[in-house]
Amino acid sequence: MASPIKLNPNVAGLPAYNAGMNVSAAQQKTGRTDVVGLASNENPFGCSPTVTAALRGVDPSKYADSTCTVLRGALADKLGVSSNHIVVGNGSEEMIAAVCRAASRFFSTTLTVTPGFGLHEIEPKANGAKVAKVPMTADLQFDMPGIVAALQKKPSVFFISSPSNPVGPALSRDELRQIIDAVPAETLLVLDEAYYEFRGEGMPDGLQELQESDISYVVLRTFSKAYGLAGLRVGYAVTSDDLIAKAMSAAKTPFNVNAAAQTAAVAALQDEEWMVESVAKIVSERARMAREISSLGLFSPDSRTNFLFVDVGCESNQAFEHFLNQGIVVKPWKELGYSTFIRVTVGKPADNDRFLAALRQLVAERPNFGSFR
Repeated sequence: MASPIKLNPNVAGLPAYNAGMNVSAAQQKTGRTDVVGLASNENPFGCSPTVTAALRGVDPSKYADSTCTVLRGALADKLGVSSNHIVVGNGSEEMIAAVCRAASRFFSTTLTVTPGFGLHEIEPKANGAKVAKVPMTADLQFDMPGIVAALQKKPSVFFISSPSNPVGPALSRDELRQIIDAVPAETLLVLDEAYYEFRGEGMPDGLQELQESDISYVVLRTFSKAYGLAGLRVGYAVTSDDLIAKAMSAAKTPFNVNAAAQTAAVAALQDEEWMVESVAKIVSERARMAREISSLGLFSPDSRTNFLFVDVGCESNQAFEHFLNQGIVVKPWKELGYSTFIRVTVGKPADNDRFLAALRQLVAERPNFGSFR
């Protein structure tokens, strides 16, 4: 019997978020105990020992600070901004939802790029906004003329991730300044810097560049990737002014960041040396993997993240099953026009070796295999 309840059509019609398969599900499906997860861009080295020690003092019977006062203060000191411009969320995903609740009006337009992070489309649509997308170029770089032209239509919000998820490249300083110059007064720029710590030398600090501008902005960052706190879910937004921060705070739930997460994030900031060392190891492995992938004749754009986006030349679901049978979980990409790509997280050297061996096997088993580029 069909339910008589009328569901919100904005939510009922949303595209599914591609969360990927976790290790437990993969173990259950394959019967293997040696499964390695290279789908979710987690830090393979875990988190700082300082974090682990700090978590022992968390009292789970007490409510957390609903305003994340200590954490916002620590972030304000680190970033050189007012704590009143910082909003902390249950992952940066909650901050994306809060931005949309605060700034996406019904039937307004949100602009983003494709391939892109799924929630940059899902959350605006959930709030009744239309979503326009600027495709990346054929070689998977940012289409600057296309972005500038699309901004002339004055969208209410513009989401762009740099470094890009899922592709990997980061905006250069010149490209970021082109965007800043093109953003209309009516448009809120949301710069998603979830992979900020991996961007490397020569790439701009998006927050610093935006602070020198006069546009309205939100910069999103997270503790999930470089700091290794994915399981605790801590992300934050830095806004251009108090009004945006207040609107985002009003749009989120109270007690949204639990006590363990707040404690862990503060402790992580106290051990930046650990984070920098783990990022350096990941970046080194990323370069090694990229060289191996290129030697197989496969296309993978330059990455400034902790993952690689690889055109495997066959349907990504086929490739996913091949890797899963080898005990390796990757993420098959499903966006229209990019269904021959997989996204693979940079793991520990031994895990990366397993991935590369399985990739070589995939290539060898297909006589006509090769990149379409």
